[in-house]
Amino acid sequence: QVQLVESGGGLVQAGGSLRLSCRASGRIFSIDVMGWYRQAPGKQRELVATISNDGLTNYADSLKGRLTISRDNAKNTAYLQMNNLKLEDTGVYYCKAQGIWNIGTIPERSQSWGQGTQVTVSS
Repeated sequence: QVQLVESGGGLVQAGGSLRLSCRASGRIFSIDVMGWYRQAPGKQRELVATISNDGLTNYADSLKGRLTISRDNAKNTAYLQMNNLKLEDTGVYYCKAQGIWNIGTIPERSQSWGQGTQVTVSS
């Protein structure tokens, strides 16, 4: 299978910055899209940003301008730079990868999620 490991979360004051990383490893044939999602306490998981393997990005409208998603294809790693963090950015941030995995005898399209990294913004 394919494993995703997130890092970079933590406690930060409002107005501060964090950079999250997500590294994919395992039976990867190719990764198409990597993305970040978040889940605040008591709320559903929501899209933050995605990036395709050729660099096309998509952001949640409410987060445009403060966040930047990037990717290093050679390292199978995606990054999320978050600036001017607000209290409402608090939550668990999950990484997701979609692509073709070497699961069986024939590569097949699939997706994987990371375990999440906690981001807490304090006043």
